[in-house]
Amino acid sequence: MPLLRPRRPADRTVAGTRRVRDDVHRPGRVVVAAFAVGLAVGTVLLALPVARRGPGGAGLLEALFTATSALCVTGLAVVDTPTYWSPFGQVVILALIQVGGFGIMTFASLLGLLVSRRLGLGSRMVAATETKSVGMGDLRPVLLGVARITLLVEGVTALVLAARFATAYDEPPLRAAWLGVFHAVSAFNNAGFALWSDSLVGFVTDPWVCLPIAAAVLLGGLGFPVILEVLRERRRVRRWSVHTRLTLLVSGVLLVGGTLFVTAAEWANPRTLGALDPAGRVLAGFFAAVMPRTAGFNSLDVGAMNTGTLLGTDVLMFIGGGSAGTAGGIKVGTFAVLLLAIAAELRGDPDVTLFDRRLAPATVRQALSVALVSVAVVVTSTVVVAMTSPYTLDQVLFEVVSAFATVGLSTGITADLAAGHQLLLVLLMFAGRVGPVTLASALVLRQSHRMFRRPEGRPLIG
Repeated sequence: MPLLRPRRPADRTVAGTRRVRDDVHRPGRVVVAAFAVGLAVGTVLLALPVARRGPGGAGLLEALFTATSALCVTGLAVVDTPTYWSPFGQVVILALIQVGGFGIMTFASLLGLLVSRRLGLGSRMVAATETKSVGMGDLRPVLLGVARITLLVEGVTALVLAARFATAYDEPPLRAAWLGVFHAVSAFNNAGFALWSDSLVGFVTDPWVCLPIAAAVLLGGLGFPVILEVLRERRRVRRWSVHTRLTLLVSGVLLVGGTLFVTAAEWANPRTLGALDPAGRVLAGFFAAVMPRTAGFNSLDVGAMNTGTLLGTDVLMFIGGGSAGTAGGIKVGTFAVLLLAIAAELRGDPDVTLFDRRLAPATVRQALSVALVSVAVVVTSTVVVAMTSPYTLDQVLFEVVSAFATVGLSTGITADLAAGHQLLLVLLMFAGRVGPVTLASALVLRQSHRMFRRPEGRPLIG
């Protein structure tokens, strides 16, 4: 008689609750472990003497901060990238950016696939119909799709930039090619590292540099599922999933609104847009609205912007871009779901609806959880830095949000912060890169079903 295998122990149980297995946390652990290993390798490589210009190697803090910023595709820097790091060090930074961007897109897409596969057959079929990307397929199409899109966008952007640098700025062919490749990879992965000390300030009115970089940033920030679905269903817009339509709609609104806001707020500022002609102001305003989505390039002096502009940029950075992409932040889907929930509550509607679809209550709770945890992290970190540094609140808040949302924009105080504050930014970049993905996946995968419901209580609100 065959022996009966004992049931696997439960993760947590309460009376009347269906048990949840411990393996729901494994995908998040894999993401964190993979990024931690990459971070350790990158830090060691950047600490080598060959990675730095001049005698000696980089300090441990400089190597750690730069490796974290590159792998988490942020762009914040405590040293000047083009003058501090040697060609070898710049190649290491570029490799970390590529690995970090490709890894987060792949991990997020595969987590979507895992979530779909943990559902029942009927739910999986519905999910596959809705997502049209990472539903009921295997891993190979996901990996190949991410790789093809990455190489295509980066290749086209690199060609355009290299041609511009060679023809308009008299760069030698090899130098122009290197500049094109580096900035194309940095742009698509929303990293924001540049090989000029002032980032892209020298190209503020050059559309052949600013627009290709902005386009690559926007595409990387949309996310692999959205790009793939738009390419596949480009002639059948009505068949786009709710996720794709929501991401494109909210991203477009934020892009237009952000452009109008930054351009209007800085139009008369002589230290930013005020020094340019009208066409240059529009281009620079558009570029400044794209970068908080979340890439750290800047064609204007961020530290010279008005306080109101910095606060508005904080909001754009915190929201970020699309899911399963290279952008950071809480993601546009999370932001949109929260707005829809507020609108439904104001109308007295018990259901949150979008594009003739009713959103599940679990989706609203997950969005609220991601947003509130992110707010708590940002507020706590801002208070800590503001109380122990000489900088103003708007500067500190901008730096903290930029790190947590993996943006990379700065008012210029990053290198002057104390070592403890820089280590805090390292933690924020790491948490901002892997945190929202792992938190969201854990919330989706951890589903417990009670066999009863407790009596309803109504505490006073407001």
